[in-house]
Amino acid sequence: MTRNSDDETSPEARLGDATRVVQAGRRPEWTAGIVNPPVWRASTILYDTIADLRANGHGDTHHRLYYGRRGTPTQWSLADALTSLEPGAEATFLYPSGVAAIAAALLSVLSPGDELLLVDSAYDPTRGQAMQLLKRFGVTTRFYDPLIGAGIEQLIGPATKAIFLESPGSLTFEVQDLPAIVAVAKRHGLTTMLDNTWATPLFFPAIEKGIDLTILAATKYVVGHSDVMLGSVTAAPGHYAALRDVSYQLGQVTSPDDAWLGSRGLRTMAVRLAQHQKSALAIAQWLSTRPEVAQVLHPALPSCPGHDYWVRDFKGSSGLFSFVLNGGNEAARAALIDALDHFGIGYSWGGFESLAIPADPARIRTAAPRDYAGPLVRLQIGLEDPDDLIADLDRGLAAFRARA
Repeated sequence: MTRNSDDETSPEARLGDATRVVQAGRRPEWTAGIVNPPVWRASTILYDTIADLRANGHGDTHHRLYYGRRGTPTQWSLADALTSLEPGAEATFLYPSGVAAIAAALLSVLSPGDELLLVDSAYDPTRGQAMQLLKRFGVTTRFYDPLIGAGIEQLIGPATKAIFLESPGSLTFEVQDLPAIVAVAKRHGLTTMLDNTWATPLFFPAIEKGIDLTILAATKYVVGHSDVMLGSVTAAPGHYAALRDVSYQLGQVTSPDDAWLGSRGLRTMAVRLAQHQKSALAIAQWLSTRPEVAQVLHPALPSCPGHDYWVRDFKGSSGLFSFVLNGGNEAARAALIDALDHFGIGYSWGGFESLAIPADPARIRTAAPRDYAGPLVRLQIGLEDPDDLIADLDRGLAAFRARA
C-alpha cells in the first residue's frame, strides 16, 4: 500500500531481479538496523493529542499510522517492494487472497451499465465474479478468444469500459498479444487489467508494457511455500486512487503476519523462479516426445498457442503448464495422476512442491472452445529433482496406457 519512490530510470530500477527482490521494501525507518521489517500487529493507534488524532485522519494515511486496517510498516514494506518491481507503477494495495485482489480491481473500474471484455481462458473464479457478482451490480460481460489480438476492437461498444487479460491462460495457456490489445484499449480510453500471476513482474513487467492494473495471486510465487493466502494489485499512474478508495470501502486488509511471510518469500522468488523455469521446461520437452502425449501446452514450446507472443514479450517461463493426452478417458487420466508419488493432488501452485490436477476447460469455455485429442492434465513443477519427477511421470503414463 505504497507509492513507488523510484522512477524507472533510477539505479534501483536497473538492478538485476535477484538484487531487487532482496533489497525492495526494506526502508531504514522500517527495519531499524535489522535485516527484515518486523511484524507490527495493530488495531488501535494511540495519539498524543486530539489535534494529532484529527490531523492524522485526513488525506492519504499510507506510511502514517492511523488505524490498523490502514496498515503498518509490515504491510507497507511488501507493497512497496511489489511496486518497485513494476517500473513506472504508482502504488500497490495488498489483499487477503488473489480472488479478493481481482474483485477490488474490477469494482474500482466498473459501474452499473458498463461492459467488461473478459478473456475466455481466465481463471474460473474470475469468470464467477463476472457472471455473478458483477451481473448483480448491473455490469455485463462479453468473453473473447484469447488469441483475438487487435481484433478485439470489433467487440468494443459504447458501454465497454475495461478489458481483463490473463496471459497465459490458467488451464490452456494461450499467450495473448498483449501489446496489440493494450494499444486498442488506449485508443478507446479503456482500462486494462491483467492477472499476471504466472509470469510475475520478473518475467513480464506489466505496468511498463502499458497495463493499467496488474494483479498477482501472491499466494503463488511471491509466498512460494503453500502456506499463506495473499493478493496484490499494482496500479499505473492515475489508477491507484480509485483502487485504494474501493478497497477501503470494502474493508480490505491483509494481516501483518501474512504480509511478513509474503516479504520473506519474495526474497527468494527470483532464484525459485529460475529453478521452476528450468525444471518445467525440461519436463515439458520430455513429455513432448512421449507417444501418450498429443500436445504440450507450455508457452515456451512452439506447440502452445501464442508461443510467438511469449518469445517476443516475456523474459521467462514459470513452472505451470498443461499437457493433452493422446486419447483415453477420465478413468485413464485419473489412473495417471493417482499413480504419481512425487506430485500432490491439489489446487493452487507456485509452491516448492509439485502438483498434478485434471484440467477440464470445456466445461467453462464459451467464446473460444477448443478441441483436444484427449483429456488435459495440469502440472505445477516444484523444486524437486527434475529427473525424479520425470521418472514419476513415466510411471503415471504407464498407468494411463494400461487403462486407455
